[in-house]
Amino acid sequence: MRPPQKSMQTLTEDFSREVLACLPPGSPLADRFTWLTETDSTNSVLKRLAPTGIPAGTAVCAGHQTGGRGRMGRSFLSPPDMGIYLSMLLRPACSAGDLMHLTCAAAVSVCDAVEKTAGFRPGIKWTNDLVYGKRKLCGILTELGLQPDGSVDYAIVGVGINCRQKLTDFPPELRDKAGSLEMVTGKEVSRPRLAAEMLTALYRMQDGLLGDKEAILEQYRADCVTLGKEVSLVRGSDLRYGKALDVSDTGALIVEFSPGQVEAVDSGEVSVRGMYGYIG
Repeated sequence: MRPPQKSMQTLTEDFSREVLACLPPGSPLADRFTWLTETDSTNSVLKRLAPTGIPAGTAVCAGHQTGGRGRMGRSFLSPPDMGIYLSMLLRPACSAGDLMHLTCAAAVSVCDAVEKTAGFRPGIKWTNDLVYGKRKLCGILTELGLQPDGSVDYAIVGVGINCRQKLTDFPPELRDKAGSLEMVTGKEVSRPRLAAEMLTALYRMQDGLLGDKEAILEQYRADCVTLGKEVSLVRGSDLRYGKALDVSDTGALIVEFSPGQVEAVDSGEVSVRGMYGYIG
């Protein structure tokens, strides 16, 4: 006889309980974490809640997103119970210009969480993708809400990371470029523990965003697989080729397009030769 199936409410409560059990004792995040079986977008949930005064560290994690969003308006595939789709709201006291490196800081923090949970450290494809080999494992979307005077009201860091997918779980058009933690490690990675490590790393990140900026960017450069590679840059109908040299103090990519012609790139679509989506 098959055991009775658990209700969606019970599954939600079980997952939430497992995440909380993996947090450090006394973590303030225990009272600021919500697990949802399904939502449109965890970033969107926090954007709707931000005006109510919710505190820094408030986080929403979902088993499925029906409207997951990525960089440049793209959708982010978020199938049920295959990944971690998590967003955290922060309230750094600074101007928007002081947070140009926020996505870099978030990427380093998520790399830390994956390393602690899965036993390997992903690389970072500038600016916001976590990769292993030639496959994308994770995307990061950061969004700011500003006060009338230009100061930051809140920052939201959204992370979608593929955990349980096998190659055939991806649509055919993504099978040559997408990957998961299970595909890398050959075993199932604890999603509750990963969620707890991500919560802890992102919350800790807020304290060092301004004071530890140099160290954050140093680690980002060490993790960034784009540096030293031939790249293409697409802006509208304009396509250019160059070599990625460095990451600036604001998180921009320093690219040499021709001898002596070096520019800081902070927008557009950058692809790396030999990796997914390279144009040319």
